Amino acid sequence: MTKADLINLIADQANMTRVKAETIVNTIFDSMVEALVRGDRIEIRGFGSFVNRYYESYKGRNPRTGEVINVEEKKLPFFKVGKELKEEINKRAGEPMPKDDG
Repeated sequence: MTKADLINLIADQANMTRVKAETIVNTIFDSMVEALVRGDRIEIRGFGSFVNRYYESYKGRNPRTGEVINVEEKKLPFFKVGKELKEEINKRAGEPMPKDDG
């Protein structure tokens, strides 16, 4: 599912314009990004949570040249799936998977 697919789905199911649905989706995503930038944890009950994980700097290797390089410390967003979502996915494990167009 793409962002555009989500916008269209919300517009159809909530019987609203695509522009209004796009504003809602953008507001949600922008708010989530801002929360992660501040270092906040985002928890959506029944779905999962987003947190930043810190990774210290380390010596890496360029796979093409073999040259040793220094990889800087960084924070990356991490998603931990919620219990209810995990159960729902596994409950449907026997169902055929939709074709991945990606």
